[in-house]
Order: sequence, then C-alpha cells, then structure tokens
Amino acid sequence: MSDTLAATRISRSPDSASQANDTSSRKRACVIGAGFGGLALAIRLQSAGIATTLVEGRDKPGGRAYFWERDGFTFDAGPTVITDPDCLRELWALSGHDMAEDVELIEVKPFYRLNWPDGTNFDYSNDEAQLHAEIAKLNPADNAGYQRFLAYSEEVWREGYVKLGHVPFLDFKSMLKAAPALAKNQAYRSVYSMVSSFVENERLREALSFHTLLVGGNPMKTSAIYALIHKLEKDGGVWWAKGGTNRLVAGMIRHFERLGGTFRLGDPVVSIETLGSRAQQVKTASGWKERFDAVASNADIMHSYRDLLGDTQRGKSYARTLKRKTYSPSLFVVHFGLKGTWPGIPHHMILFGPRYKGLLDDIYTHGVLPEDFSIYLHHPTVTDPSMAPEGMSTFYALVPVAHMGKLTIDWDEVGPVLEKRILDEVGRRLIPDIHERIVTKFSYAPKDFAQDLNAHVGSAFSLEPVLWQSAWFRGHNRDSVIENFYLVGAGTHPGAGIPGVVGSAKATAKLMVEDLVQ
Repeated sequence: MSDTLAATRISRSPDSASQANDTSSRKRACVIGAGFGGLALAIRLQSAGIATTLVEGRDKPGGRAYFWERDGFTFDAGPTVITDPDCLRELWALSGHDMAEDVELIEVKPFYRLNWPDGTNFDYSNDEAQLHAEIAKLNPADNAGYQRFLAYSEEVWREGYVKLGHVPFLDFKSMLKAAPALAKNQAYRSVYSMVSSFVENERLREALSFHTLLVGGNPMKTSAIYALIHKLEKDGGVWWAKGGTNRLVAGMIRHFERLGGTFRLGDPVVSIETLGSRAQQVKTASGWKERFDAVASNADIMHSYRDLLGDTQRGKSYARTLKRKTYSPSLFVVHFGLKGTWPGIPHHMILFGPRYKGLLDDIYTHGVLPEDFSIYLHHPTVTDPSMAPEGMSTFYALVPVAHMGKLTIDWDEVGPVLEKRILDEVGRRLIPDIHERIVTKFSYAPKDFAQDLNAHVGSAFSLEPVLWQSAWFRGHNRDSVIENFYLVGAGTHPGAGIPGVVGSAKATAKLMVEDLVQ
C-alpha cells in the first residue's frame, strides 16, 4: 500500500453515529478538498442538515494552509493574514457555537511594516493618529488624499463585498445588473491607478496598492474594486490564530466533525463519475466509491475539470476554455528557523525592492526571474512564541515569481540560488548574521504548488483577478452543464484570500441548500 493510501483516515465526531443512522432519508453531499473554501462549505452544508463527506487527498487538511513541524519549529505554508474574522465566526454561529471554543485569535499591530531599500519604514494600521503621522513622514499633503481614498474604499467595500461578495453570478444578466455600480466606482481602473488619483507620494502609492499581491493580483491591472481590502482591515483588523493558521484549520475540522460530518483524509479523489447531466459518484485513489446527491470541488479549477471530470464532454470542453485564461503568479517561499529573538521585527513586513512597476511587469508579463525582488517577511514568533523553541524564531520569506507557464526553469537547480539571494537580502536589511543563526530551513517552489496542490502551471492563487475574469467570467459557483456540480475556492467568485474563499463557500452553500432541501 502506498504512503498516501496508508494515511487514509475516516472520522466522525463521537456522537455522530446516531446522526449517521438517519442519513438514508437525508440529502448527501461530497466536498472535494479541505482548503479554507472546502472547509467553510462543508461546515455550512452540515449545519443545514445535509450529510456531508469532506475528502482530502493530502496527509493534512488545509490546502494552501498546510504546515510543517521541523526541529521544534512550526512552519505555516500560508495564508498568514486573517482579515474579516466575522466571516469565520459566522461558521460556528450557524449552529449556535462560538469560534472561541476551538480557535484563539490574537490581534496583530501594526498590520504591516513596509520597508524600502534606503531604510525608510512605514507602519500601516487602523490607529488613525499613528497612521496620519506615518503618512506625514512621506508627504504631509497626502493625508487629505488618504481620507478620500478611505471613503472610496468604503464605497467599493459596500458594493463589491457586502452586496456582491456572497452572490453567485450564474448568468450574464446578473453581471449586467452589477455593471452600473461597478462603472460608478470605476472598477475598470486598476488599484494602482485609483490610489494614484488620491495620493501623490510614490511610496504611499505602493503602500496602498500592494495588497492585491496577497491574492495574486497585479496592482497595475487588478480592478480598483479590490481597494475594499483597506475597509476590511480598518474595520475588522488583522489577526493571527494562536499556534498558527494550521490551528484555525484544525478548529474548523473539529467543528465540522462535531456537527456529524465525515472527514476522509489521505485519499485523493481521482474522478467524478457522471450520468447524463448529473454528477453521480466520487472515486478515490484507494478504490473507495460513493454516490452523492451533489458534489462540490475545492480543488484547483483546472484539475477539477481536466482531470476529475476528464471523462466527460463538459470536463474536456471547459478545460480548453480554462487553458485560454490567465493565471496568477506562483511563489517561492523560504522557511527558516533562527537562534535568537527579534522583538523589533513585526509580524508582517514588506521589504520592497528598488523597482515596483518594472518588477511587476517581469513577473506578470515578461515571465523572467529578475535579479531584484520584493519580499513578504512573516515573523509569527513576535506574536506567538509557541511557533518556535524557547529563545528561537520562526520566519518565512516569500517572493512572487512568474508561474510555470511563463517561466520554464529547473527549480531544483535555480531554487537553492534564489534561496540564498533572499536570505542574503533579509540579512542585509534586518539580520546581519542570519546564515550563522539558521537552525533549519527549506524552500517551497512553483513545482511544489503544481505537485502538491495540482495547481495549474503552479499558480499560487488560481485565475488572475482581473475584471474580465471576475464574477460571471470566473468559474461559476454551480456548473452550467452538470447541474449538481459546484465550485468553491479561489477559482470561483469572488476569488482568493481567506475572506474571498469563505465568501465563495457562502454563495455556493446557498445554491446547494436551495437545490437539495426542497
């Protein structure tokens, strides 16, 4: 038996046996993939009384929120920035529970420290007095423009997140209905362009537009609607799950099983079998097969259609459509544990490189590996020392790189070289003796996204979040041909990021409950 199949685990909560006895009269659903979107969807379905089986192919749940434990250090794969915690709390409240039963959230301030090569720092938070002081350091005249930008952010948050973030776009008419509000808020402009209309200082423009990179979008091309992220952060803050993002995942699994859900781990789905226009049966690598009334996929969207539905005409046809779309970049991530502690290095840092637009062009357009880079530095032990042995620190340094469809290099050869360059830069700007302090380290490259997550071309965020690949133009929450097949996660509306994929679960669950609970 292979290692993957040997890891197969099937679990229910201790009190779920009696609940399972009446499943013959209940509708049954399968959710493929235990990333944040799949977990949120499974919880919503189980809370609504639909007997739900969650199937995860890897040895741990979480999808992109995987984790490793090495030499006493805990390394989260990501995502590490938790915003809009209320969208998570709602998953517990559906059944009268409190998320605090399973997860402890810790507020992070500043949200981010932005740093430029000349040593300039900018601390971004929702402390208005402090933030105005930080803006004044760059350009006092931009404080008024920043206030106007915040008002704009609130407007697009209301239209794009509150009104449309949980609404499935199943036909073009629904897109047309949303068009006037999108046009009014100039959604056709890029985030960077919109920010530039409010503030003059170039570094402040970078500070207010980089957020789209955290969901795979190019600030120079991603719709200005994504400025709503600032409103999300201002109102809801930025948070950390004690013990790591993996503890949030574990809490969601615990809650799903508490509700009576079935979790199948370490057994990847290999096909979704159909009959006519309906998904009928799910089959895994171990040979397990089961029939369901509805099937939802949190797997990579291309993998879902090209591979899992590869024996169907719909799967083949839509895979060809997906191949013509543009995909977000990949990432190269260096995880490292160090001797020592750094209370002066905040939880989240952006170390900007010498270029901004030029670097983005290299990643998104030219598909080259540039000599320079910008780094997102994650330092969880400054908030949560439990992530490392006593007196030590956990870090990761992340740089966006072109996906494998644009950048065809041997990552086994290039990876160690890029890893050293990244660590050298962190050492030059923050930790001079970094190499002498390293206890353990490893890297995660685009080929790992492709192999471990079935991510098309190794993309870290699925479809690129541009206007012509948003809402109806993105993967539909319910397939338009296979009537009981649904999507959840980054490849469907509204897109990547924890609030995005949890929002997609809300939209998809509404459809599934309406379809199944007559």
